[in-house]
Amino acid sequence: RLLAERIAQQLGNAVVAPVVAYVPEGRIDPPTAHMRWPGTITVPEGAFEASLESAARSLQRAGFVHVVLLGDHGGYRASLDRVAARVANVHALPEYYRAATSDFATALRARGFSDAEIGRHAGLADTALMLALDTAAVRRDRLAASQGEGADGDARRADAALGQVGVEHVVGVTVAAIRARTGARAGKPQSPPIKP
Repeated sequence: RLLAERIAQQLGNAVVAPVVAYVPEGRIDPPTAHMRWPGTITVPEGAFEASLESAARSLQRAGFVHVVLLGDHGGYRASLDRVAARVANVHALPEYYRAATSDFATALRARGFSDAEIGRHAGLADTALMLALDTAAVRRDRLAASQGEGADGDARRADAALGQVGVEHVVGVTVAAIRARTGARAGKPQSPPIKP
């Protein structure tokens, strides 16, 4: 939500719809993917896709021309693509997820951080992004090298300055992708590529 709000602000002509809280997180029985950790809630892919499609069509019925789907979890990328293929002027942006994950990880590696620190979930990368967006959402007393319980990485050296590098890149890349797909003219200069 916080990244989407910054993207909408930079676009200057967009609003952010409510975040879809329940997404495909794996099978319930036997548990797969994120369902292996307590507290995770999942929905079937079909239900998720039907909800997104209905929401997109509802927004278009209300007058919105383009609907952009921003996924922050690689596990349901294919669902976003399928919805975008079924509904005209719905755009699923792989650039958003790639900017927040692989691009940001590359920048962190260039600054001397290891893959073990960067992590894939709740490690240095995710924590740094969150610190740049909302420090109150990070429980600093729980930052540690972590494996299991849904966490992967070592967030102890995460800080808001590192996260700001990622935030600026994610916003810039996503705004450029939205403008390219919707034919919108740029109102502001595009962000440069992420730098180490």
